[in-house]
Amino acid sequence: MEKIFNNTQVAFSLKSDTELDRAYFLFKMIDNQPLVRIGTAVTNFALKANLPVEGLIRATVFDHFCGGVNEVDCLSVVDKMYTKGVSSVLDYSVEGKEEEDQFDAALEMTLKTIEFAKERQAIPFAVFKPTGFGRFELYEKLGEKQTLTPEEQAEWNRVVARFDLVCKDAHAKNVALLIDGEESWMQDAADDLVTEMMRKYNKEKAIVFNTLQMYRWDRLDYLKKLHEQAKKEGFFIGMKLVRGAYMEKEIARAEEKGYPSPICASKEATDENYDAAVRYMIEHLDMMSIFAGTHNELSTYTLMELMQQKEIKTNDDRIWFGQLYGMSDNISYNLAAHGYNVAKYLPFGPVKDVMPYLIRRAEENTSVAGQTSRELTLIKTERNRRKGKIE
Repeated sequence: MEKIFNNTQVAFSLKSDTELDRAYFLFKMIDNQPLVRIGTAVTNFALKANLPVEGLIRATVFDHFCGGVNEVDCLSVVDKMYTKGVSSVLDYSVEGKEEEDQFDAALEMTLKTIEFAKERQAIPFAVFKPTGFGRFELYEKLGEKQTLTPEEQAEWNRVVARFDLVCKDAHAKNVALLIDGEESWMQDAADDLVTEMMRKYNKEKAIVFNTLQMYRWDRLDYLKKLHEQAKKEGFFIGMKLVRGAYMEKEIARAEEKGYPSPICASKEATDENYDAAVRYMIEHLDMMSIFAGTHNELSTYTLMELMQQKEIKTNDDRIWFGQLYGMSDNISYNLAAHGYNVAKYLPFGPVKDVMPYLIRRAEENTSVAGQTSRELTLIKTERNRRKGKIE
């Protein structure tokens, strides 16, 4: 297969020289682990103390990784990316709010993004997080098969109602809906609820998508069981495949509580698990739609090769590739240039509220071996290429 991800001219075609310099500066910072830790602590302190740092954050890390402070703010980014064939998933990235009115606000925002998506070809998916619609402890308690108190049961019924309202709306408006994966100890309850939504709203095709975090060694079996259920009950499966974002947390909790770690034994095992899930889904494309969320070039080539072998069109609407805004532009833009379906997750929200999300991104980048240095190499290559042009 032709190696297409080294083409930096295509990858950074939308970035001005100034934006390219900013990206270089940011990834240089992220590449330095102590700096990330210090920067994170300072940023958290500054925001909590209401120091006037929002402008600085907005001009640097926020604008690189986020689409804007609200959904309308994102549209210029959405339109710009779409000129190169790259679609957007508007992701309201406000985390860790645990009051009922906040859950209702997240629900309203998700409904708004579904409406946005219905009206715009450039936004093929909407998305939300399970804990955006209900308390973490509630999912956890249900997952552990504990009995809920009458108050908790009433609270859970509201969570189910939020899920149902959003899935029903997505179905009515024909907008695919991605539901993110979270920590393993709350995921069982979320999985059961999402499966219920698939049974209800995926009768004609995949509208509701769950997420499989393939750094968990049990997820391929889960997918196969779900497939059996879907065959029996007559519904389609939508699945976003990712490697996963909570590894340190997962390992630490397993150690602390004395249960076997849910995480694959090695990076290689995770990669194999991810590719095995991709292969399984491609084998059963008659019943499945795949959103391959990955910044891994080899996994991306693997899926492209499978599509080629099976003579699946590059723009088959059951197969999407996804990356995060501000990362892996070499994958996203080169895929789009070759006719594949690509969507960037475009986080948005008030600067202060989106910071936990951005901090997690920075920490993740430092823990994913090679990711940041790869970004830096590509940016350097493109800067040199442009200098060559100017001189």
